[in-house]
Amino acid sequence: MPVEGAAAVGGTLYVVATPIGNLSDVTMRALEVLRAVPLIAAEDTRISRRLLARYEIETRTTSFHAQSGPYRLAELLVHLRGGADLALVTDAGTPAVSDPGSELVAAWAAEGGTVVPIPGASAVLAAVGASAIAGPRWGFEGFLPRSGRERRERLARLAADDRATVLFEAPPRLAATLRDLAAACGEDRPAEVCRELTKLHEQIARGTLAELATAVGAGSIPARGEVVVVVAGATGGQDTERASTSIEDARAQVAELVRIGTSRTDAARHVAATTGHSRRDLYRESDRA
Repeated sequence: MPVEGAAAVGGTLYVVATPIGNLSDVTMRALEVLRAVPLIAAEDTRISRRLLARYEIETRTTSFHAQSGPYRLAELLVHLRGGADLALVTDAGTPAVSDPGSELVAAWAAEGGTVVPIPGASAVLAAVGASAIAGPRWGFEGFLPRSGRERRERLARLAADDRATVLFEAPPRLAATLRDLAAACGEDRPAEVCRELTKLHEQIARGTLAELATAVGAGSIPARGEVVVVVAGATGGQDTERASTSIEDARAQVAELVRIGTSRTDAARHVAATTGHSRRDLYRESDRA
């Protein structure tokens, strides 16, 4: 393991953020790096060439994506070991943030190589900045697991979190995810669907989880394009529910979550967060039921 602060060897790996839609959002520094390096490793060279052509950058590109395999990773490491710099880009946003690239960054850093971030456009920060509900504290979940126990447990933890949550979703799964979020967090939990940020058909839809799920089903929120979902934290706008939910109703909510596959611990934690009742009491009483 390299010692922190030791002299770096080889070339520099630049992790370059690219626009999430509008090509004018690229930074001057990103353009300077993309012009200067001898090679760009791109998630999809066809998409990256649009940006490069716009700014008349003729740097050689090679593909590097989730299906590239170990051989391409090894090639890029050889390139860096030889002392040549490399720019890593994905189709949009920052590499390694729910996008390919983390294995290359980790491998080069483990060898003591220099990794330099070139920040820029971010769908996550764009959604948070435009959000009326994220507030100063929020967590980023990336993509939720598609199914099974892992998905149920992640939803339960998200529902109990008092921070807002930002997540990505593929358009074909958006309606189902909003319905699952409504079941876990409550239909009245405030949320936003931010679609096609910075692009021609940008849309930011606000409402409750139930309303947004209905809107997707009705087509007023088209199920296409790039999607970011922002969900309010467990404490946001839930004072009425906390005051009005009886202990009997709260126990019934725990029992229903357990019935659909949520662990008793996560179910009790979620209902305690949304109703204000003691998690210990909910767990104990539900266990007796």
